Amino acid sequence: MLALLGLKPEVQDTCTSLGLMLSVVLFMGLARVIARQRLHSPKAHAFVLEFLATFQLCCCTHELLVLSEQDPANPTWPLTLIYFFSLVHGLTSVGTASNPCGVMMQMMLGGMSPELGAIGLLAQLISALCSRYCIGALWSLRLTKYHVSERSFACRNPIHVDLPKAVVIETIFSFIFHSALLHFQEIRTKLRIHLLAALITFLVYAGGSLTGAVFNPALALSLHFKCFDEAFSQFFIVYCLAPSLGILFMVLMFSLFLPRLYNNHIINKKE
Repeated sequence: MLALLGLKPEVQDTCTSLGLMLSVVLFMGLARVIARQRLHSPKAHAFVLEFLATFQLCCCTHELLVLSEQDPANPTWPLTLIYFFSLVHGLTSVGTASNPCGVMMQMMLGGMSPELGAIGLLAQLISALCSRYCIGALWSLRLTKYHVSERSFACRNPIHVDLPKAVVIETIFSFIFHSALLHFQEIRTKLRIHLLAALITFLVYAGGSLTGAVFNPALALSLHFKCFDEAFSQFFIVYCLAPSLGILFMVLMFSLFLPRLYNNHIINKKE
């Protein structure tokens, strides 16, 4: 703490925010260890792990947004942080989705039972709301000049394009990300996490200024809960319906349309 006092105020704020993110990751990691040791029910285990992963994702993303506002003219620093946080989140939350669309994809592909899927979705919903109020409480401590509790309860509309374009962007981004998630399963874990982190960073760079590039209904609920209250239909369509459509298109393409085209091609060659 004394070492921070000799730094410039903006550097102190950055270090404090990074320290807060690190604390969240460490506490969630400790909670995962305890959950794995103490919880023997598969349902309770699934609920708690999904809750912790979503909580970590939402809290750290709130703080990443704060860091991105400290130097908005230089996007390299926030993008670097997004890449490294995506790596950390991928390494610490193996086996969880942290995203309702990921749970939907697993259920549609038969990789998860409807019961466990419902438990995962409930955990993500509760965690998204809890993370919002938790980050508001932390910001009320005014650890940095950017930590203002009121900002977590205000609507900061990230949609800067018209509704059809916003829907198309979130649908395409969800399609791309979950397609990669599905087809990277054959790649060894360490390389897969790097590839996914790079993809997330690219998508945020491409669409962050347009819709925020969220493609995660639980994260959108945590970040923009007040906006859902003020303009529910718009935000529900963009941040819930559009990513779900991306998942639906992806599943239909890779499990129905492409196999059918391939089979027709084989039949035509034989004839």
